[in-house]
Amino acid sequence: MSAFQNNDTRETVAALQQKPHSSVLIIGAGINGIATFRDLALQGVDVTIVERGDYVSGASSASSHMIHGGVRYLENGEFRLVKESVEERNSLIKIAPHYVKPLKTTVPIFSTFSGILSAPLRFLTHRSGKPTERGALLIKVGLSLYDSFSRDGGSVPRHEFRGRTESLRQLPALNPALKYTATYYDASMHDPERLALDVLHDGLAAGPLARAANYVEAVGMDEDGVHLRDTVTGEVFTMTADVIVNTTGPWTDLTNSALGRPSTFMGGTKGSHIVLDNPALLEATDGREIFFEHEDGRIVLIYPLKGRVLVGTTDLEHDMTKPIRCTEDEVDYFFELIAHVFPDIAVDRSDIVFRFSGVRPLPRHDDEAPGFVSRDYRIEKSELTELPGSTLLSLVGGKWTTFRALAEHLSTDILGLIGQPRTQSTEGLAIGGGKGFPQTDAARQVWLTSHGEELGRERAAQLLARYGTRAEPLIAELLADEETQDAPLTGAADYSRREIAYLVATEQPVHLQDLVLRRTSLAFVGALSTSLLEELAGIMAEVLGWSEARTAVEIASTRADLAEVHGVQLESGQLTNA
Repeated sequence: MSAFQNNDTRETVAALQQKPHSSVLIIGAGINGIATFRDLALQGVDVTIVERGDYVSGASSASSHMIHGGVRYLENGEFRLVKESVEERNSLIKIAPHYVKPLKTTVPIFSTFSGILSAPLRFLTHRSGKPTERGALLIKVGLSLYDSFSRDGGSVPRHEFRGRTESLRQLPALNPALKYTATYYDASMHDPERLALDVLHDGLAAGPLARAANYVEAVGMDEDGVHLRDTVTGEVFTMTADVIVNTTGPWTDLTNSALGRPSTFMGGTKGSHIVLDNPALLEATDGREIFFEHEDGRIVLIYPLKGRVLVGTTDLEHDMTKPIRCTEDEVDYFFELIAHVFPDIAVDRSDIVFRFSGVRPLPRHDDEAPGFVSRDYRIEKSELTELPGSTLLSLVGGKWTTFRALAEHLSTDILGLIGQPRTQSTEGLAIGGGKGFPQTDAARQVWLTSHGEELGRERAAQLLARYGTRAEPLIAELLADEETQDAPLTGAADYSRREIAYLVATEQPVHLQDLVLRRTSLAFVGALSTSLLEELAGIMAEVLGWSEARTAVEIASTRADLAEVHGVQLESGQLTNA
């Protein structure tokens, strides 16, 4: 195929070595780093971003798949953050409609007055007090205030309160001990990793001055510049930059230490999730998120996604030098929560198809309870005496919902440091496959008619949902070779061989797990088997020129990673759950 070439020679790294200077070097390609890269690239800045693993493989890959205004932040008095969050949520529904969609959210309420005394203490003193489940009166006040921030000129419905009888009529599987439900709207993010890849694609498409390389780690800094190590080959090389930006999230302090600038900015907390294949629980949610604050102060969510049910999350202190894993105690905790909300629905470990865990990039919070730590962000600046004229910026905090606004703020600071003007804002600018995305039934039918003539309307609709309008070049590639017919994967018929080959050739996956965890949803929904893993590895090997030995290593390491990190055991072509 015309677009396919052997990219296992690491052209991305070679390009950095050939021109080892950028005006801006961003270390860390989570969503905030990638969004900053995009913003600067659109201004014509000479900018490079590197990531020690795969793109968006750290904290950003372990989100709750939510784009939300943060109604609970009101209780902490974080009005600026709530205002920015709801504005960005409403904007993302418009500029990334292929991945961010409105989500009806229901809060089951078991008390009328609970929390009414402790809430003012939190608001006035910013101390957590004794955790307690929120009652109806407190939730009513919070959602009324939230409406004032959130409604986007009336396009977002006001919240609704229901009594017990009507609540159980709408959601009959809910715990009959509840007294009320409150329903409001936030937004879901169907494919966080693919959304981040779209943001990265926009940056790279802005021009040749924008460069990106995954599997490149910052390992040191001296008067020669920043020392970078290609983690695939082990080769170390040096780059210089006028501004070095640390956007490594919860690893920010560790990165600064590697650069010889020790810091104690971060105090991230671990959040875990499980993905369940349980039809009864899926039906019980009625297509909406069930969201509430448990009596221990933790936020709990149960919501349908890709035909599965995502359950989370925890909020635990974590040592960043230790592995990040969803533990059996956390799984037990999730099951207790499900039983509290849906007491008649049986759930057990055999339902788990995937589990994941990440650390939130929260600021250091000392004795403050994790659930009450600010989700806002700040930028720390330090001059580099060993590199005269260079500046190090460290991002502390940040979350998925506000990534665009955060990136514009950070980029504006960077533009000031390098003396370049802002030429455009990213506000209202469509992201990736959201550009020209058909948002009405009529527009969708026109798109499917024009792109499904040869491919078939059903397949065109599938690709539109998966990639937005970035499906267009993929469809052209699928139809480019008239002599060789495309074929569905043997182990996953909703993907095709040529589609997978296109992703491998154009989206820089380096390892097999990059493909199964971040370029596709196959692992997330529990669709993997040993035979499918081998099939995918064979396609990658063909595109990237892997040897048989390299292919075998990739299969083995991916199997090990799935088992150790995500609780998925692949045996004899079958999926079992650890």
